[in-house]
Amino acid sequence: MSEVGLNKPVKLKVDLAAFCGAAELPRTAITQKFWDYIKENKLQAKTENGKAEGAGKYIVADDTLLKLFKATKVTSKSSGKVTDFTGLQLGQTINMLQLASVVGANIE
Repeated sequence: MSEVGLNKPVKLKVDLAAFCGAAELPRTAITQKFWDYIKENKLQAKTENGKAEGAGKYIVADDTLLKLFKATKVTSKSSGKVTDFTGLQLGQTINMLQLASVVGANIE
């Protein structure tokens, strides 16, 4: 039985492949790599563009995450809403719910 949906391996763009240590991974594994890194480096904030506190619904962009976040400019197929982090600066935040857009923008 072949893997489908979120468990199907996808091809990662160069920067995400370097971050994850693999050229192909399922979306679930990519998201887990992000969360492991975010928690290990205490990159969560309770307020938008707040200081990293290790908890909260916002993810603080450090040098490593900023490169991946800045590659994100996607349009939702369902709502048409654009998620654009190309102008994000070091120390700014994204909402944790936007992490799926970051993953989507960094896969082939």
